[in-house]
Amino acid sequence: MRDCRVLFLTLHTFSLTGGIEKMSKTFAKALDDLKVARQIVSYQVLSMYDDLADPQYIPQDQFKGYKANRFVFGMAAVRKGLNADVLIISHLHLLVFASIVKKLKPNIRIVLFAHGIEIWSPLPNWKKLLLNKIEIWAVSQYTAAQVISRHGINQKQIKVLNNSIDPFLKISNVTSKPNLLLNKYAINSGQKVLLTICRLSSAEQYKGYDLVIKSLKQVIQLYPDLVYLLVGKADVIELARLNELIEEFKVDKNVILTGFVPDLELNHHYQLADVFVMPSKAEGFGLVFIEAAAHGCSVIGGNADGSRDALLNGELGMLIDPTSQAEIETAILIALQKGKQDDIQKKCMEKFGYEVYKKKVAELLKY
Repeated sequence: MRDCRVLFLTLHTFSLTGGIEKMSKTFAKALDDLKVARQIVSYQVLSMYDDLADPQYIPQDQFKGYKANRFVFGMAAVRKGLNADVLIISHLHLLVFASIVKKLKPNIRIVLFAHGIEIWSPLPNWKKLLLNKIEIWAVSQYTAAQVISRHGINQKQIKVLNNSIDPFLKISNVTSKPNLLLNKYAINSGQKVLLTICRLSSAEQYKGYDLVIKSLKQVIQLYPDLVYLLVGKADVIELARLNELIEEFKVDKNVILTGFVPDLELNHHYQLADVFVMPSKAEGFGLVFIEAAAHGCSVIGGNADGSRDALLNGELGMLIDPTSQAEIETAILIALQKGKQDDIQKKCMEKFGYEVYKKKVAELLKY
């Protein structure tokens, strides 16, 4: 592996906030660390939509952003791919460039990251054919199983590389709550806080936050001053729907729709929360679950998707039927009694910490 030259192609790495972008940053950092440790000879990261790299993760001279110039990006991806030993792509949308490189250089090793819904949908035949000729690194056992069952991919081609906690995440004392956010949201340190972090999209209503809102009517009978922070940018249609739900269930004093929150402030929101809840039905993995657990939150997720992988089949949190409002209500009440937990934080870092992730990347590159 020491002679291995790696090219990593991404859509976004530093210019957007999301699970795939966070994975791309962390993977880029792992490549840089492996190069410093002389476990690979070289690497380069090309991003279709970014401009500059964050030097915390990789030096700028190892990164090239093409600022949405797809043609120039594609030309560079093919040219540099022909000089690489391993071509790794962060998303299915980049498969077209991998297919060109594969035709011109049949012996090149190509790896595709498989995250979730982007690879569960029906695919054109040329993509299915190519998937049978390359390696797939799935972010969870659940995603791996979906790829096999939906597209008939040979199980031997698929490896699982769980997502990781960000290498620069500062882990806080689980009992402390940030005064900045207590003041911002007019919360006192004794109030219980529920948290969900996700995109609020009218086209993707599978995260389960609407059922959480409906569940609050029962929960606030025992915790009348409970606050539910629903963090994420909402489109106009979804925002209207949520406001109607909040009014219908008379929980306007308990629910705060924060809107978009930048990455740097998300950690403070995990620190503020007692319970993280997202009863989703279509997570490929669910990076937010392990981020919440890393801050010691009691965590609630759905039992029907990749949330099972992120929550270690129940070791890091409760897995419930994401369609059952009654189960969500019961789980929230149990989790509120538990509150923050040091042991959850420790177990999360042992399983999903960056050093564990980097070691796994090195092992996968050896194959």
